[in-house]
Amino acid sequence: MTTIPPNRRDVLKGTAAVVAAASVGAVTSRLAHAQGGTGRIDGILRQAVDAREVPGVVAMASTDKCLLYEGAFGARELDKGPAMTLDTVFRIASMTKAITSVAAMQLVEQGKLKLEGPVPNVDPALGSPQVLEGFDASGAPKLRPAKRPITLRHLLTHTAGFSYEIWDPNTVRYVKVSGMPPTATGKVASIRMPLVFDPGDKWEYGVNIDWVGRLVEATSGQTLDAYFRDKIFAPLGMKDSGYVTSTEQRARQARVHQRQADGGLVPQPLETPFTPEFWSGGGPLYSTGRDYLIFLQMLLNEGSLNGARLLKPETVALMGKNHTGDIPAGILKTEMPARSNDVDFFPGAQVRWGLGYMLNMQPGPNGRSAGTVSWGGIFNTYYWLDPTKRVTGLIMTQILPFADQRAVKLYGQLERGVYDALKV
Repeated sequence: MTTIPPNRRDVLKGTAAVVAAASVGAVTSRLAHAQGGTGRIDGILRQAVDAREVPGVVAMASTDKCLLYEGAFGARELDKGPAMTLDTVFRIASMTKAITSVAAMQLVEQGKLKLEGPVPNVDPALGSPQVLEGFDASGAPKLRPAKRPITLRHLLTHTAGFSYEIWDPNTVRYVKVSGMPPTATGKVASIRMPLVFDPGDKWEYGVNIDWVGRLVEATSGQTLDAYFRDKIFAPLGMKDSGYVTSTEQRARQARVHQRQADGGLVPQPLETPFTPEFWSGGGPLYSTGRDYLIFLQMLLNEGSLNGARLLKPETVALMGKNHTGDIPAGILKTEMPARSNDVDFFPGAQVRWGLGYMLNMQPGPNGRSAGTVSWGGIFNTYYWLDPTKRVTGLIMTQILPFADQRAVKLYGQLERGVYDALKV
């Protein structure tokens, strides 16, 4: 457990700004672990660890003016340790997508990419997309040309027609019949899949942002890892974020745990490092809670932090608008229960998609405003950013399957605790 108890608050006032400058963007720290403040969050997180609902957790929150909360509880590996710390390294998976989306919007600002019109033809899967209409009597896939070209807006909003095996039965069948390599192989062929509907017709979560990453590389002239490093991570001081971990960072990495049928958690071995054919814009970054909070603070501050401007304010505002119209988003039915549960974070509510993340059209049950953007990663890491109430937060665990009920409940409790603290 790593946190700052209430009785040390006054002692730390003089050093808080220095800590914040080093860790979360030189904001004035307000670690308000007082009765009725964010100290209540400590108890929520500690209780979840003690009940073995999660092996370990890191949680953080910030307003546009100050660091509101940071805490770490439990262990990086259940029953073995070491303890979870604020600098623990996580596999953030699809939290990578927001970073790739920012990269793409930087290039839109520069006129190198356009939201509308056909995307640059960097691959036949983008330039000449085929739609999977089903399978014939022999089991062979039936394909036809797409009715309209794919745009960058389609890709950023997951309305291009691309899918993931995890949530699409036709894609599961196509991959099996065609012999496509799994996305985990890191091969470009693993994302060269047909569309499951015509661009713009529906919403379905898929490999869209992997293709956005390919577009960033083609139009910037840099590999995606180099682009992220030079244009996002270095300007913001995100020193622990990247596609490849150092030996020292790997020593700080948390293990992924698989949820069992009885609710127990089994730690998995650390993944074996390998060099993929391409750097995926959709998933495999490593980061820490502190690093990712810096990224969120940049967005909360309308594109800039500590003198580094990554996007114009109007671009950040555009990213947070509804870009799917009346098309519902955010609901997924699993085809691979070991990887993901069914996903519906806000049952009955209107959920849409912005340029890179999910968008709540109505206030959320735990305090978020209408217009809040959010998403997460398959290992149950989650973030939200509320531009109306000027607050952002994140929670990091390493658990499969995605949308784990206990982890999602804890995420909601954290969010509620943050909004309650804002009232103090």
